[in-house]
Amino acid sequence: MPCEESKFNIVLVEPEIPANTGNIARTCAATGSRLHLVRPLGFEIDDRHLKRAGLDYWHLLDISIYDGIEDFFDKNAGGEFYFLSTKAPRAYTEISYPGGAYLIFGKETRGLPETILEANPGRCIRIPMIGEARSLNLSNTVAVVIYEALRQHGFAGLRQSGKMAQEGDGAGRE
Repeated sequence: MPCEESKFNIVLVEPEIPANTGNIARTCAATGSRLHLVRPLGFEIDDRHLKRAGLDYWHLLDISIYDGIEDFFDKNAGGEFYFLSTKAPRAYTEISYPGGAYLIFGKETRGLPETILEANPGRCIRIPMIGEARSLNLSNTVAVVIYEALRQHGFAGLRQSGKMAQEGDGAGRE
């Protein structure tokens, strides 16, 4: 498990699709990242699609739920916030992520509110793509960015090697 100072925070503002949030929950569990969900949510937390996507990783998840974006910022004042948007001028690889950073993602259909992006222009980042592509799937975007942040910290606390199965021994699935 990553130590507290290298643990990252994934923030989903008004997520709409339970399977995306379930996949992101699984990524958070596998990386030791905290998951923050900002209401309103487009689903119930006990949604079967949400749970199915997260499989059996829910016991590994550190999750907080907030009543709105103001509630989130009030309860996490002083955090290092980075806002993901297709409208951002800088690539996610141009940032040196401090441990404990909050990586903030907007809803699938609209992204983050313009007011948040306009108030934080130096903290808005994007994943480069061809001009004709509107965006990546939210769960893919989270995975790309969290693994860059973790890479910058040497994947602290994460198992970095596995065991290859020897033919016929059934080992190696970990």
